[in-house]
Amino acid sequence: MSVSQISVFLESRPGHMRRILDQFKGADVNVRGYCASDTGDYGIVRFIVDEPERALETLQKSGAAAKCSEVLCVRLEDTPGELARVFGVMADCGINVAYSYSLISTYIALCVEDIARAEELLRDAPVTFVDQETLRATL
Repeated sequence: MSVSQISVFLESRPGHMRRILDQFKGADVNVRGYCASDTGDYGIVRFIVDEPERALETLQKSGAAAKCSEVLCVRLEDTPGELARVFGVMADCGINVAYSYSLISTYIALCVEDIARAEELLRDAPVTFVDQETLRATL
């Protein structure tokens, strides 16, 4: 069970992130989580939103360098050690997590090489998967 992630390539300059967020607001797209990283003059911002198709279309119409990809999303229990437990399950299953970031509440997005295989391996683990419909309905 995956969710859509929008990745945007931006210049690391004041106002560029705001421009993207204003576009989301104008398109009635709600950001559920994001991760921003830079490589000097440029950066990549990853977004999990409630309406990924609308978000991507809005960005592409404005000429933004954006793409959509799928990431695994799981819900964590709000207890000490839960993040360590989930990463332990991933490690025990031999799943490498390229990057991760938190979303609203205790949801996290995990970029893995093979989402279907990760889901299969984690199906019997005490992990709750989150889909796009759940993100739309949350809060």
